[in-house]
Amino acid sequence: MPFLGQDWRSPGWSWIKTEDGWKRCESWSRDLERETNPRTISHSIILNSDDEEIFSNEEQEYTSKKRKKDHFRNDTDTQCFYREKWIYVHKESTRERHGYCTLGEAFNRLDFSSAIQDIRRFTYVVKLLQLIAKSQLTSLSGVAQKNYFNVLDKIVRKVLDDHQNPRLIKDLLQDLSSTLCILIRGVGKSVLVGNINIWICRLETILHWQQQLQNLQVTKQVNDGLTLSDLPLHMLNNILYRLSDGWDIVTLGQVTPTLSMLSEDRRLWKKLCQYHFAEKQFCRHLILSEKGHVEWKLMYFALQKHYPPREQYGDTLHFCRHCSILFWKDSGHPCTATDPDSCFMPVSPQHFIDLFKF
Repeated sequence: MPFLGQDWRSPGWSWIKTEDGWKRCESWSRDLERETNPRTISHSIILNSDDEEIFSNEEQEYTSKKRKKDHFRNDTDTQCFYREKWIYVHKESTRERHGYCTLGEAFNRLDFSSAIQDIRRFTYVVKLLQLIAKSQLTSLSGVAQKNYFNVLDKIVRKVLDDHQNPRLIKDLLQDLSSTLCILIRGVGKSVLVGNINIWICRLETILHWQQQLQNLQVTKQVNDGLTLSDLPLHMLNNILYRLSDGWDIVTLGQVTPTLSMLSEDRRLWKKLCQYHFAEKQFCRHLILSEKGHVEWKLMYFALQKHYPPREQYGDTLHFCRHCSILFWKDSGHPCTATDPDSCFMPVSPQHFIDLFKF
């Protein structure tokens, strides 16, 4: 039986014959000649002074390049998207269809790569990636994992370019890095598709993205036209009342002193609490001031820690109960129902994952 893996007799070094004898040379591809990642763990902390020089010159160099070689062999830039507008969700085999649709297959076939360019779908895709990172990462196939990180790479690049929604991506990367740390520590106890070196490189890439987002600075735009400061108070107040995220209100309140005053309006935070949470939840976490007034702003952030806020998306995937088809609403699908609109059901990110639980 032929041996299909790497040659077990050598760690992958190449040798050339010289007048002084045989010397080792590096034959890695150009991609592997990039600078050593500064986040790579230093091995000098576990070596004594006599061994440190030997290890740093040979083993550390080989370990780093071996890891990069495995990473580039599974390059996340390789796309396997079908870019379909709708897919049939079948959970069991029938005479007409064999097999079943998995979460990874749905992620590969639906056009998430283009969806992130649509401002209405961006938040929806980010929330879906965050839920997958928390609980479903190991259920994805190898190809689906490649596509997952490829979409994530495009999202990070987009945020770094247009400086929009950095907080959403920071939360996503934080959850993803926490999950990967747990999986990498528990290798052997959990299922990780692919070489461990690939996952370590992915984790290092995530740390690099987090550092880039941490250093992100929004450049001040020089504009002689109309600004927020020029708008009347009732228009500024109307803008604040249209925001559904408390952190967006806090951030907008830091722009000007006028917005700071309007962002502290008790009625604004009361409406925000009533929009996201039920009255029964208010009673369990009631916060009163010294004068006996309800502190709605503090209550909002307290409730947010215990209950998930109401999700709001510009556009979502829809599921047709008649055809069992998952599709983007704008694209539609070939429905055979008499009244198609009555069969359509919006699919939240959590519902999307639940569709593929068997």
